[in-house]
Amino acid sequence: MITLNDIVQALTNIQMAQPGALLTEAVIDSRKAIPGSLFIALPGENSDGHRFVASAFKNGAQIALVQQDMPDEMRILDLRTVASTADLSIPEKPFCLRVDDSLKALQDLARYWRRKLSLRVVGITGSVGKSSTKELTAEVLARKFHTYRNPGNYNNEIGLPLTILNLGSGYERLVAEMGFYYPGEITFLCDIAQPEIGVVTNIGTVHAERAGSQEAIAKGKSELVQALPAAPEGVAILNYDDPYVRAMADQTQADVLFYGLDANAHLWADEIQGCGLKGIQFRMHYQGKSVRMEVPILGRHSVQTILRAAAVGFSEGLTWQEVTDGLAHSNTQLRLVAVQTNNGALILDDAYNATPESTLAALDLLDELKGQKIAVLGDMLELGQYEKEGHELVGQRAAQVVQHLIAVGPRGRTIADSAQQVGLAPTAITWVEDALQAADVLKYNLRAGDVVLIKGSHGLRMDRIAAILEENA
Repeated sequence: MITLNDIVQALTNIQMAQPGALLTEAVIDSRKAIPGSLFIALPGENSDGHRFVASAFKNGAQIALVQQDMPDEMRILDLRTVASTADLSIPEKPFCLRVDDSLKALQDLARYWRRKLSLRVVGITGSVGKSSTKELTAEVLARKFHTYRNPGNYNNEIGLPLTILNLGSGYERLVAEMGFYYPGEITFLCDIAQPEIGVVTNIGTVHAERAGSQEAIAKGKSELVQALPAAPEGVAILNYDDPYVRAMADQTQADVLFYGLDANAHLWADEIQGCGLKGIQFRMHYQGKSVRMEVPILGRHSVQTILRAAAVGFSEGLTWQEVTDGLAHSNTQLRLVAVQTNNGALILDDAYNATPESTLAALDLLDELKGQKIAVLGDMLELGQYEKEGHELVGQRAAQVVQHLIAVGPRGRTIADSAQQVGLAPTAITWVEDALQAADVLKYNLRAGDVVLIKGSHGLRMDRIAAILEENA
């Protein structure tokens, strides 16, 4: 972990005579502060971290980065006025380090620390599948290297720097998910993380409301491959099946490794068979060798995630045995969780988020299972110009799979109308305003043998449906 000297040097370019205290962890939530930690007080619209500096100190934080004047009783070292080592009068801990901008200080510190670490970074971006790819890739790499991954959704201008600051010097690989919300964001994240390997999953319609079009989304995601170092140090791992991603091969100096379901890719899969809740079977091909595999990850669509993780493994020198062992014994699962209720129904809770691509994949999994199939499908947000088309596609596929459709939210009406237009009977369709109403419909109608898929954007809080059903089972 970083020291006080690292902070001072990163933010002032002045080196202390002594390294100073070793800091245990960097946090932005005072409740997560532990003895010896660094607390970064970030201003915010709803909650200002400066209000919780005292609480962080109470929980054991030793140093706080602040950009506001603090109460007189707090000890402060003002880094804005430090011009030489003579100005470094270190207060007794705990104390505050005053800077102009605490977020920029966090980012500058992470940038400095990344360059001191001897490790290779895998950056992952794309519209769908980033998190599952991150988790599975980290498990594969862990077969050979001491590997870290950014936790949860730490994939932005705050979370990624925090991830890097919490890396110890013993790690050999970092697998970092990188989000995209505006042009230049991934370039900025790459400047901090310095990835040598870049993985692009696909270019879908998610965030089109902000980015404007799939072309604009592709341009933003391509910032990752553009930032990679030249071959052989840099490796771009690209989805051959997605024309937007495949075209990124012309935008990088790195080596390119294509993966996909097309035999023209370097790494590809065929004979894919969904095995319901047991996972999938397929045959994987790479450099003239083929291996038949069984992987305990749900849904035929997850073969793309598996190929990405395998591609990173091979590019980093893992053997076939190490790669296949990492995949076959993975504890990774897509966000979908299967829960059996007491009355014999099966709930497939995939309510974390939704895009047309991920919802169609979830419906494909539902189609593999036996029983009366019910889909609870809600609004898919941030689709911009693709909103109507995306919801119509989902409705059309749902009509082919389910015996009953429960559509949730205003955009859910489009799903319901589309399903009816292609043949799902009106009596097999229920529209409700919100997740709680959907839970009420299910609560009194679920029977043994029913299989229920729950899918919708996080803003609808559809995760409450499974929780209610479990409570009332």
